[in-house]
Amino acid sequence: MQTHHFSRRTMLRGLGVTMALPWLESLPVWGDEPAKNQKSSEAPVRLAVLFSGNGFHTKEWWVKGEGKSMELGQVLAPLKDFREKLLFISGLYNEQALKGNIHSSQTGNLLSGASLASGGDIRSGTSVDQLLAQTYGRSTKVPSLVLGCEKSNPSVHKNYSMLYSSHISWTSPTTPTPLELYPALAFDRLFKDEVQKGDKSVLDAVIADASDLRRQISNTDQRKLDEYLDSVRDVEQRIENAGKKGELQGWRPTLAKPNMERPADGIPQNVADHMRLMCDILVLGFQTDTTRITTLKLNNDHSSLRFPHLGVDYMIHHLLSHSDTADWLKVNQFFLEQLGYIARKLDAIQEGERTLLDNSMLMYCSSMMTGSHDATQLPIVMLGRGGGRIQTGKSLDYRNKTNRQACRLYLSMMDKMQVRPGRFGDAAEPLDEV
Repeated sequence: MQTHHFSRRTMLRGLGVTMALPWLESLPVWGDEPAKNQKSSEAPVRLAVLFSGNGFHTKEWWVKGEGKSMELGQVLAPLKDFREKLLFISGLYNEQALKGNIHSSQTGNLLSGASLASGGDIRSGTSVDQLLAQTYGRSTKVPSLVLGCEKSNPSVHKNYSMLYSSHISWTSPTTPTPLELYPALAFDRLFKDEVQKGDKSVLDAVIADASDLRRQISNTDQRKLDEYLDSVRDVEQRIENAGKKGELQGWRPTLAKPNMERPADGIPQNVADHMRLMCDILVLGFQTDTTRITTLKLNNDHSSLRFPHLGVDYMIHHLLSHSDTADWLKVNQFFLEQLGYIARKLDAIQEGERTLLDNSMLMYCSSMMTGSHDATQLPIVMLGRGGGRIQTGKSLDYRNKTNRQACRLYLSMMDKMQVRPGRFGDAAEPLDEV
């Protein structure tokens, strides 16, 4: 594969802080030597996997048609503006996920296709994001960023560990990749040399280096740099405010004020604020090339989140999933709005002839089609063109085909990032159509 070197030329530096730069036309940002027929500063491909548990509304996860005229089911309505950059995939599945027919046995192998150990033991398979992090991710400060918006559950349910329901990213078959639930720590991991709370703003630390850089770049790049630094400042301020709201999130607290001293760095009390911050951190990681691989688990399978900001506070996510109510649809759309938000921000960032969205692959999925535990096919939608290597604005249907392993899709995605293991999970060949 083509290696993009992690170079000092790509950085703003300050005391205890390293901040990677966005793509700038007047600088060879990634500092690599050009491969044959490749410009030296061509942007790399990024991968983000977003997950929400418990499936979707049984009648509203569908698309019809192609391109601008594509019709979307109501769950996917938040993606309407991106129909020409959307790939809808139906019919893929993980055979091993059919064995337990419960949440944990269908989620722990979602990104690996591996057989899961039962009896409370922990054994899955290395997930596609972490396989990429071992190779493609070596070129960046952070090989992969693994974010979550709901704490993991260590209990056992019907002979399977609930850790399977809590983790889609696995560093090894016996090690789920730790989730970063705290926006402040995720932000620090991208920009600070040590992941800990600092007294000084990231931007304050690198302001001198940024001023020197501005004198070396074009007027267009100066505007792009200013916009980027403004977005970093905005996320910093929102993280600071979120930390003042306490530790609870996703439901309405029983006290108007906390009856304990607030933590220095908290999880936002409002689940919508929490998710939005994590989405912004994902975008910053890609925009700066600090990381090229991110997973964002919006909630667990068998989730206990509530959604008072939607007026849906009477039932947890898991129980809502067992009926096709208007409230269930509202919650589904809220989750897809996070994907649409990320796509809109990425599509507004120009990287040469393409946008950052064009240079990315965003895969949104759940481990079951509906709350009835139907894992005979997986709900998958992708946004982005993988560096111009994916034809979008269409749907692919594998429901009546053989060899419909989800791992074939993962092989195709790895191929777009020039990582070709030959075999992954239960698949030995990629999907020709992706």
